Amino acid sequence: MDIKIESSWKSALNETFNQPYFKNLIDQVKAAYASNDVWPKGANIFNAFEKCPFEEVKVVILGQDPYPTPGHAHGLCFSVPETVRPLAKSLQNIFKEIQSDLEITPPAHGNLERWATQGVFLLNTVLTVNAFNPNSHKKFGWETFTDHVIKTISEQQEGVVFLLWGSQAQQKRALIDHSKHHILTAPHPSPLSAYRGFFGCKHFSKTNELLALQNKAPINW
Repeated sequence: MDIKIESSWKSALNETFNQPYFKNLIDQVKAAYASNDVWPKGANIFNAFEKCPFEEVKVVILGQDPYPTPGHAHGLCFSVPETVRPLAKSLQNIFKEIQSDLEITPPAHGNLERWATQGVFLLNTVLTVNAFNPNSHKKFGWETFTDHVIKTISEQQEGVVFLLWGSQAQQKRALIDHSKHHILTAPHPSPLSAYRGFFGCKHFSKTNELLALQNKAPINW
């Protein structure tokens, strides 16, 4: 199947694009776009892959499904376009933790493409959603695809730092080879759980320390 995705990812994931489940997934996604207001818009479904080529992945942050508010999702987990106000509460809490951890003043906008271009792969486990209807595409088969993505990173890369926030992300630990990668876990940054240990986790400084030990450039969070 000819999927429009960044070339290094296309090569790394070629096997899965030809699986029957993936054709069924794409058929369901196309039908949803034809009959509903679906986000992100089609050109941005694989935006996380576009902004962070396979061989440049240094850090992986896992989200769930895209923001269901029209205009918010643009293909990178937790990220929103520059024009979106107010920022989602989870993203506000991420910025609060960065400020506390690294004494960095939060930016005025929530577009995290600047992280992606430094090697932070911002992957939602489900890549599309109907407007105003969270988890509406959860059973399409996206998680079979994104599980394969995580396993491919684990198998073919070395020393990647995985940030697993919340129980859903932490379920993906089993896909990651602990002997060759670094896994940092914390509660989800949502207002419901951030005070149970996301605040104070210092994942951003810890990530840069782990990268420095491998002679990799730190992330400018």
